[in-house]
Amino acid sequence: MSDNRGEIGVGMVGHAFMGAVHSQAWRNAHRFFDLPLVPRLAVLGGRDETRAKEAAAKFGWAAVETDWAALVRRDDVQLVDICTPGDSHCDIAVAALEAGKHVLCEKPLANSVAEAERMTAAAEAAAARGVRSMVAFNYRRVPALALARRLVAEGRLGTVRHVRAVYLQDWLSDPESPMTWRLRRDRAGSGSLGDLGAHIVDAAQFVTGDLVTGVSALTETFVRSRPTGDGGTDEVTVDDAALFLARFAGGAIGSFEATRYALGRKNAMRLEVNGSRGSLAFDFESMNELSFFDGDDPADAAGFRRVLVTEADHPYVGGWWPPGHLLGYEHTFVHEVVDLVNAVGAGTDPAPSFADGLRVQRVLAAVEDSAAANAAWQQIPA
Repeated sequence: MSDNRGEIGVGMVGHAFMGAVHSQAWRNAHRFFDLPLVPRLAVLGGRDETRAKEAAAKFGWAAVETDWAALVRRDDVQLVDICTPGDSHCDIAVAALEAGKHVLCEKPLANSVAEAERMTAAAEAAAARGVRSMVAFNYRRVPALALARRLVAEGRLGTVRHVRAVYLQDWLSDPESPMTWRLRRDRAGSGSLGDLGAHIVDAAQFVTGDLVTGVSALTETFVRSRPTGDGGTDEVTVDDAALFLARFAGGAIGSFEATRYALGRKNAMRLEVNGSRGSLAFDFESMNELSFFDGDDPADAAGFRRVLVTEADHPYVGGWWPPGHLLGYEHTFVHEVVDLVNAVGAGTDPAPSFADGLRVQRVLAAVEDSAAANAAWQQIPA
């Protein structure tokens, strides 16, 4: 690695679950990948000063701000990383972009299409000034899913015909689980749809290289109120599960399901794609593996093959360990940082862009509109 690389000062807003994994990624990316700029953990933003200082000390941030606007204005911050609930994404991102700061924003991009449109317009205006922005769809950076995209792009599956995507968790299955911000529409925008469905919509579009153009959907809220911890209850205002059929621009059809009520499924983010020449299947609970069926194989030897995606020529893997040594969830965020910092250093636009995030937001909105209209077909704007 070069010893004379410049630095890029990072200011991160939010320090809970996503803040922890993003902190690990910013600390470690340049230690395993030869980046053009070394990330410097300049300042951590959090509303509670005591908690923010504790998180900063734990994760290695040099300073703390309790006002995100003050963080954005700091001269030692060149990139703003947004790890807050969705209700604040738009204001922080637009302010940072207008201040000339590069932006990484957690998914989903916003809580509404209108907010996502505003953010995308700000990102496109900033790009003309050399300011870069990216949405944090980390599953794109799973080596097995990146390999799946490569196989589809190379024509190994032929014409894509079917897409099946599910994201199954079970952490809300107990009706006595306490209320959280993720169950409030004003904070989260939606429930399992935005939390989990956004990931599988992006993953399906990423792997196939195709866009969802219409949906027919159902959503359901199974538990209508939750304990608040002070002896009271609060109303759940988001979906608990979402199920929808979809059409893709290239002619494929798809099915999608997102729920946090699938007992026994901890983080089962699954994608299967069937084409005219082959198929592939992925399950994040076995994230280092990709199943691939080659339709050109002779019938007496045909079948899904298990590909262990740990070779140096697999996407991202060359920066890590010898073949056969597995990667984990946290590595996907390192890959995210690597792609973003490389783009900033090269003066190119990273992916997924805010425009990509807006496309996902339009799918989510169409799902909600369809569900509200008893599964009526909803076309998605180009």
